[in-house]
Amino acid sequence: MPMRNDSQAYGAAARFAHWATALCVFLAWPLGMFRNLAPRGAPRDTDLFIHMTLGLGVLLLLVFRLAWRALDPPPPAVVAPRFEPWIGYAAKAGHILLYVLLIATPLLGIVLQFARGQALPLFGLLAIPSPWAFDRDLVGQLVPIHQFAGDALCVMAIGHAGAALFHHWILRDRTLTRMLPVTQR
Repeated sequence: MPMRNDSQAYGAAARFAHWATALCVFLAWPLGMFRNLAPRGAPRDTDLFIHMTLGLGVLLLLVFRLAWRALDPPPPAVVAPRFEPWIGYAAKAGHILLYVLLIATPLLGIVLQFARGQALPLFGLLAIPSPWAFDRDLVGQLVPIHQFAGDALCVMAIGHAGAALFHHWILRDRTLTRMLPVTQR
């Protein structure tokens, strides 16, 4: 599979970034949602470390995706002639919202970690010290916002997958297959 996109399908780099992002999101979400079910101490700390590592992975993958998209534009969208133009606008709006949530959710998590007065571990290699002391009020405000953003991101990602399946099974076009990791061109 070629590294770059062409007019018919996404290249290996775009596919890798897409599926790696999806994997990070869907692994990070339950770790964040159910973290408090883990016993206090090392298990809960490990859960949070993995959650933050996956969130940072999402952020790094997004930077790569946006840079790659600028260097290697995606193939044109598949046009379904039987639908109104607003479907295309809705798809664009959905993609923009996904990107906004892919940026906002990890950034909120970083600010939340700093509001706890704790360092931000960078993949276990080093840690960025918190620029702030613990701020209980800020933590109390950020937790539900970060959780809402994570929930919204998962809902949007599920909707994105549903739209891809709609294209595949109902419209019977190549929208899904041109992004699958093992599709032949």
